[in-house]
Amino acid sequence: MKFGQVSNPEEIDFSFPPIPSETFQLLEAHQQQKPLEIAVGCAKWNKADLKGFYPRGTKDELVYYAKQFNAIELNATFYNSPSKEQVKTWKDKTPDGFKFFPKIPQSISHYSRLINTDEKLKHFVDATVLFEEKLGMAFLQMHDNYKPKDFDRLEKFLLTFPKGYPLAVEVRNQEWFSDSKISEKLYKLFEKTRTTNVLVDTAGRRDLVHMRLTTPTAFIRYVGANHPSDYERLVEWVKVIKEWKQAGLQQLFFFIHQNIELESPLLAAHFIEHLNKEIGSDLRIPNKEDTLF
Repeated sequence: MKFGQVSNPEEIDFSFPPIPSETFQLLEAHQQQKPLEIAVGCAKWNKADLKGFYPRGTKDELVYYAKQFNAIELNATFYNSPSKEQVKTWKDKTPDGFKFFPKIPQSISHYSRLINTDEKLKHFVDATVLFEEKLGMAFLQMHDNYKPKDFDRLEKFLLTFPKGYPLAVEVRNQEWFSDSKISEKLYKLFEKTRTTNVLVDTAGRRDLVHMRLTTPTAFIRYVGANHPSDYERLVEWVKVIKEWKQAGLQQLFFFIHQNIELESPLLAAHFIEHLNKEIGSDLRIPNKEDTLF
């Protein structure tokens, strides 16, 4: 079973917890008179997953994808750290304003578990910085069995992470969220190191929708349950984002997953349409006329 997937989504309480006061305090401290930067996308661009998204005869999936969305959560780099040549190829295929959000390789997060990873991390960073202005933010996703007992490893990793390279972190083990003292220690580390705290909205792990921001950036990974409520949940997210924008949010990075990935573009189009109406953004809605929606 995929992480967070459930067989009975109609029995899940999808309501959000109260937004912590610390989130609003942080946003208010960073208020600036500049437009909110917004990136919305899917996790993958390959045709095998996004069946029906690409018009018949599409020759280059990334080129077409990048005309429909302004960002990609780059899961491909989780399995293999990219070469400099690969990064340049991806970058050159996308238009101005497009952003890549590469996932730190599992060789660092899962296999090495943040121990002796300097060379692996250097290889990843040296390659992905070549995205240049198209680099959005990398994110580190820890295995769900990585527990607070290894907090020191994570602390060392973040304190020595290359300065100036934007990073978000997702921890998954329930122990990070079941004890408020542990959670707060983690959030304080993120604030100290200017690390963005990833929010995950998935049916089977409602504790990951903690609503605690540690930078003025909301990095949200939304996982649908292949249930009619998926669309309602996205509208609720738009309401939260509007509130955070008014409080001082500077960046919104929102990535939509679905256990059946071919529905991800549909959910994304729904989300973007409501976001544009509610906060006045002008993101492109994936073109239904060009796809087999």
